[in-house]
Amino acid sequence: MQGITPFLWFDGQAEEAMNFYLSIFKDGKVLNVGRVHGQVMSVTFELLGQRFMGLNGGPQYKFTEAVSLFVSCDTQAEVDELWEKLSAGGAPGRCGWLKDKYGLSWQIIPTALSKLMGDPDPAKAQAVMQAMFKMSKIVIDDLQKAYEGKAA
Repeated sequence: MQGITPFLWFDGQAEEAMNFYLSIFKDGKVLNVGRVHGQVMSVTFELLGQRFMGLNGGPQYKFTEAVSLFVSCDTQAEVDELWEKLSAGGAPGRCGWLKDKYGLSWQIIPTALSKLMGDPDPAKAQAVMQAMFKMSKIVIDDLQKAYEGKAA
């Protein structure tokens, strides 16, 4: 049983946001939609095996970059698809970060990044990090070129 569940505060868009995320992460599912006087008050859903709760709490609180959802991607195609879909109506950030149309921050990170940055050769790891700093969406081929000492 999962002991920690991210709890997301929305200003009336909890069900809409849940359905948006479920349209992107195909293996997701709705676990519960709680209503009060016919209005959606809370939602519980699952994405990639992770449970989330959403609350229509009102305008008092907004999402900030202090908390983000980190998604590991095995391929560039996964990075590209998630980047395009999650940033639609939102805003791209730097180094794999973006904000979705609800203001929630995401990190769309290829698994290759940690492998390349974890190289025991500090020059290679540093070159990869410097290449990443220039990126918005992470591009694996450009990381690999930096790792190999080739111009990106």
